[in-house]
Amino acid sequence: MTLNDFPYLHGFSATEQTRLRKQARLFEPAIFHDIDFRNARHILEVGSGVGAQTEILLRRFPDLRVTGIDLNERQLAAANAHLAEMPWLRERVEFQRANATDLPFEPRSFDGAFLCWVLEHVPSPARALAEVRRVLSPGSPVFVTEVMNASFLLDPYSPNLWRYWMAFNDFQIDSGGDPFVGAKLGNLLLAGGFRDVQTQTKTVHLDNREPARRKVMFALWEELLLSAAEQLLEAGKVDQATVEGMRSEFTQVQNDPNAVFFYSFVQARATVY
Repeated sequence: MTLNDFPYLHGFSATEQTRLRKQARLFEPAIFHDIDFRNARHILEVGSGVGAQTEILLRRFPDLRVTGIDLNERQLAAANAHLAEMPWLRERVEFQRANATDLPFEPRSFDGAFLCWVLEHVPSPARALAEVRRVLSPGSPVFVTEVMNASFLLDPYSPNLWRYWMAFNDFQIDSGGDPFVGAKLGNLLLAGGFRDVQTQTKTVHLDNREPARRKVMFALWEELLLSAAEQLLEAGKVDQATVEGMRSEFTQVQNDPNAVFFYSFVQARATVY
């Protein structure tokens, strides 16, 4: 299987592209709290997708230029359209089609790199990180944010949702991805030749203390899971009854006054020498 053949679990529909932008805004406080590109001038964003994280990078660091790469033409078109709506940011970004494991850039082309929710979909994350290191100047920081799907908890207990979630992760593994790659970032960055590797676990824990944000997260998470339903059904990982049962359980959870959402992900920082 080549990267060009690698199945993206969530698809490329307009609905999915909208979800990615909503997700970026909702997770922005947690993801960007410790990211610092104030001393960088031109960074590489690997897996820029629809440009949702790109917008945040440009907004938070007004002196920054970003080159974003992605394999999918539809995502690149969506990213260009998204940033075209913000001309005050558009002049500082360039998107191009490229393979994360074979970057079309010379050594020392960038002084920073940003990867978010991408290595989970890459069959060879170590190779991708080695390529990132190759195109960075000495002293450049790299920030990597990744999933750790074993951490997910939704209360009240929802059996159809749990069956679906296990199938969701199994399908990603069977396809060459890794829904648990967040826990491996330290080893991967060391193997890629990075130094000063640091990791931290960040948790989104929503209950009655933030009912409005909890409601938004439930709706987003349901969209995320349903974005994979067609592929999971076609692969025989789930049946229609499980999908419909999950939908019903999401409605019940959203209406439960004591519902809980819990999810942790991992963010790593490292430096090139």
